[in-house]
Amino acid sequence: MSEIDPRVIVALDYPDEKQALALVDRLDPSLCRLKVVKELFTRLGPAFIGQLGRRNFEIFLDLKFHDIPNTVAAACDAAADLGVWMINVHASGGRRMMEAAGERLAQRSGRPLLVAVTILTSLSNEDMAEVGFSGAPAENVLRLTDLARSSGMDGVVCSPREAGEIRTRVGGEFLLVTPGVRPKHAAADDQRRVMTPADAVAAGASYLVIGRPITAANDPVGVLQSINQELAGL
Repeated sequence: MSEIDPRVIVALDYPDEKQALALVDRLDPSLCRLKVVKELFTRLGPAFIGQLGRRNFEIFLDLKFHDIPNTVAAACDAAADLGVWMINVHASGGRRMMEAAGERLAQRSGRPLLVAVTILTSLSNEDMAEVGFSGAPAENVLRLTDLARSSGMDGVVCSPREAGEIRTRVGGEFLLVTPGVRPKHAAADDQRRVMTPADAVAAGASYLVIGRPITAANDPVGVLQSINQELAGL
């Protein structure tokens, strides 16, 4: 991790390279990190990660690996070859899968952070029941967080709504990466369990993933600067 540790991770929710780089070239790596999502990585591949790295941005490669342990471990190792700052897996892949990924990365010097996705922030109680999860999203987030932590993950991806209870449960070192963060007056879009940036950090979030409120704004740089000012001193 660099000496400068911005809390905001800007999700590059764009369909193509031109639009993504048009924003990236207006941003400063001291103000944010970048998240590369499935669509961009599928379209542009590892070469795009290299372009961002040459601009000195630290990258969260958000591919949410979920497969048999050996396959996920190999995929995490391949992602680490790209020089990214953070990668993720699905906690629901189980202990053996997470441990295999962590053990493979532990063999590397300067390995990326490895975090586990708990419950997607787009899922409501009804969605959870439909796919066979019993209990509310928060109950499942806590259960999967305990599993991820005991499996050696550096942190979890969770809704800011669960961040406070998780932080009390796990202490200060475990990372909480929170999508579903929306500045005041921003639309919730397809996120269900949302919170403002300041409230999310106060609840215990380590890093805030913010996409459309920044990327779709008329003045995305201004929105980012406003969020960072809101977080200053927290």
